Amino acid sequence: MERYFFFLQQRHDVGDSMAESRGGKEDMRLKKSYEGLFETGTEYIGPDRFAKTFTSAQLKVKSKQNNISGLQLADLIAHPSRREILLENGKITDNRNDIFADRIVEILQGKYYARGDKVLGHGKKLLQ
Repeated sequence: MERYFFFLQQRHDVGDSMAESRGGKEDMRLKKSYEGLFETGTEYIGPDRFAKTFTSAQLKVKSKQNNISGLQLADLIAHPSRREILLENGKITDNRNDIFADRIVEILQGKYYARGDKVLGHGKKLLQ
């Protein structure tokens, strides 16, 4: 959410968020985490700044059956993106040839938010 926040800030814009449902308890944990951004913020962004940038303090959670194109797109890029970040940070070793995933990563390379040449910490973040 920090990366999305900075993306919106750079463009002097506001935005909203939606997630795909994973089930009762998981959905509630995700919603609670999202609400926490508006209550306490993060290390880098205060809650008041989140409130000015995001149009809703409530995370929208929709099921896969709703067939929402943005959630389908997120599904397509999530695994290749995760794999790329884990490989870059030495968390996994992967010798398999995944043409689709490699092509997705190639497309995304020019899309990451960066400060100068630095993408890690700005457009990519490894959560530990």
